[in-house]
Amino acid sequence: MLLIVGTVHLPPENLERAKPVMRAMVEASRAEAGCLEYVYAEDLFVPGLIHVKERWTDQAALDAHFVSEHLEAWRESWAGLGIGGRNLQLYEVGEPRKT
Repeated sequence: MLLIVGTVHLPPENLERAKPVMRAMVEASRAEAGCLEYVYAEDLFVPGLIHVKERWTDQAALDAHFVSEHLEAWRESWAGLGIGGRNLQLYEVGEPRKT
């Protein structure tokens, strides 16, 4: 399984305009084959900081995601929304266990 975690930043005043674009990205990504989880979450204490978590079954599923139309549309929206400061890390992980 592949896990992507990290953050992106946007100006807090653009958050309401960004939400429909983020919703479209999340919903389309969740519908993709091989997507186990896809989440954007606003930080409670840092305005404009969005936490990202994605889980994919394998590299083939992630590769297909990277060339999807909705990902291209998401990337095209960044400049107008002021999205930047991307800090995403990809991890290959084993089976989860309860803590």
